[in-house]
Amino acid sequence: MVDDSQPGQEILLVTGVSGGGKSTALQVLEDLGWETIDNFPIRLLKRLVGGSEDNSRLAIGVDSRTRGFAPDEIIALFKKLEQREDISVTTMFVDCGSGELERRYNETRRPHPMARGRTAMDGIKAERELLEPLRRWADVLIDTTDYSTNHLQQVVRERFSDEAEPRMSITVTSFGFSRGMPPVADLVFDMRFLDNPHWVEGLREQTGLDEPVGRHIVADPGFAPVFDRILDLLREALPRYAAQGRSYLNIAFGCTGGRHRSVFSAERAAEALREAGFSPTVIHRNLGSRPADPLERR
Repeated sequence: MVDDSQPGQEILLVTGVSGGGKSTALQVLEDLGWETIDNFPIRLLKRLVGGSEDNSRLAIGVDSRTRGFAPDEIIALFKKLEQREDISVTTMFVDCGSGELERRYNETRRPHPMARGRTAMDGIKAERELLEPLRRWADVLIDTTDYSTNHLQQVVRERFSDEAEPRMSITVTSFGFSRGMPPVADLVFDMRFLDNPHWVEGLREQTGLDEPVGRHIVADPGFAPVFDRILDLLREALPRYAAQGRSYLNIAFGCTGGRHRSVFSAERAAEALREAGFSPTVIHRNLGSRPADPLERR
């Protein structure tokens, strides 16, 4: 008897025309946590299939390069696997228009695996005829004729991710320019145009986390108009970064010493992003630095 609490092993057969984007699809699946094997000898498949306690996700790439490739035999083998209650089988076929495939091969100057000394189009036609049974049998058909690589990645993520909406990991960092730029930063905002609390009596020993410092920064007439534009930019850009498949995005706010203006701005930005539905992590790189650093002139 199969334990219904165990989801069993998921097997995804990934196949399709050469040049259509199968390798890209497998790379995305690997990023999503699938175990992936490309150009795998089908005769060895039974060795990879676990028992009822195996709840792994396995994506297997096969195409005309695979040794002993025979679509009818592959279909028969996977139909047997579908009858098992401890295994879930799905087939994805990555297709592409013949004209677009020919253009891709001409651009890369790579020979088509089935051309065998003939033109790329001859190879494309021969492979399409060979793969037709798999195309008809596939559960999921993705046509990449009009897709960019990023578009294909997005489609695969949406179809096979565990999460309904895979989240991009966002980090908001404050730092001091006097102590060097962050090694990894995608968007950097320089807040040194604001009046520096370091030179205000009673505020030097405090930080951007303290309310008096925050009041001083907000009172600067340049803060609100510029910071509102920054937030508008982030709200517009972040969903577009996520749609392009970014797993991580690093946003950095800098000031001279990294203790006042940048800290306050990073905290305020993170709060606005949370209200917009994101879940940023906040890091204050130089919050523990000495407040009386002679480099802090502005």
